[in-house]
Amino acid sequence: MTHEAESRRAAVRRLERGAPLHRALDVTRPKAWIRLDGDVRHAVRHGALAPSHGWLTGVHGPGWRGLWDRAADRVRETPDEARLALALCDPDGRIRQAALAHAAGRPEVLPLVAVRAADWVQPVRARALAVLREQLPAASHESLAVTAPVILRLGRRLRGGAAAELLDGLLRHGDVARVNTLLLGCPDGPTRRAALSAVLDRGLYGGLGLALVAAGDHDPVVQERAASAAVAADEPDATVPVLLGSRFGRVRAAGVTALRGAGRHAEAEPYLYDRSGRTRACARWVLRQGGRDPVAAYRAACTGPDVPDRAPLGLGECGTRSVDAPLLRELTAHGGGRVRASAVAGLRLLDAVEPARMRALLDDPEPAVVREAKRALYG
Repeated sequence: MTHEAESRRAAVRRLERGAPLHRALDVTRPKAWIRLDGDVRHAVRHGALAPSHGWLTGVHGPGWRGLWDRAADRVRETPDEARLALALCDPDGRIRQAALAHAAGRPEVLPLVAVRAADWVQPVRARALAVLREQLPAASHESLAVTAPVILRLGRRLRGGAAAELLDGLLRHGDVARVNTLLLGCPDGPTRRAALSAVLDRGLYGGLGLALVAAGDHDPVVQERAASAAVAADEPDATVPVLLGSRFGRVRAAGVTALRGAGRHAEAEPYLYDRSGRTRACARWVLRQGGRDPVAAYRAACTGPDVPDRAPLGLGECGTRSVDAPLLRELTAHGGGRVRASAVAGLRLLDAVEPARMRALLDDPEPAVVREAKRALYG
């Protein structure tokens, strides 16, 4: 049994022992909720977990089909969090439907209500959607941040569209604070993308706000869209410093590109030596648009007293083998290890690798030089 499979079984066992959901599984992961649904059904069907109808009477008696609308009235007692969660995942649709009557006002199980909103049984699905319509607009920030990702994942399923439309309506027409909660505080990337779409469609953020989102978000899609919107806002004095200060290369690249629109071409030169290849490429483009030759800038940097670490690499990206390869070969003996590694990488890009020189560099004390030499020799 894999570690993941054992972990999933352990979650079911914890719930069986009465553990709260936040101790049974990682509630911040939407897949954990969706998998729990399948794991509980599997456990019940294979005898590893007792069915949930211990707190529900009449579901197996004669005329049980009449209980679709009345099952909730046959409850012996209000289930605790763990038992309610197990009932919401039970293989028996009547039990799932009955459990939904107890889900209102129980934010801890709202993600499982979202799972039931994509249920294959229509009465279960309808009741779950009714609970979502009532609970989502008033849900706490914490509850919304764990429920929205589940809704979005299940929105791809055959019957998951209704809940996804409900969430979309909440984002596009509901309280702005809830949109901010998901965009700025939800750990799930796809959910932040959905929130950003609402922000852009509703025009909720100015250029600075969008730049801050782009500079701080880990999701590449959020970075791209927010940075592009920030540049389009045409507020360079506010947005460009934030974009250029980001630790993410694609965001810095957007900031460099924005320098061209602001007529500040010369400010792109320091980014010729950026650690991001994309940012370096944008800097070269901006300088060319301003009438400067980035190749000449690289050559001057590589022959100066203080060679920027990535100047040889940049020269290899845009230089000429016949002209620049001799300079890069000299730099493979430079005193700075990063400069030597950059020179080796530049030679590889110019297709100017000398095997004997590369083999000698395999004994270089700088690990980055050894890595680049191996890459030049062996691909």
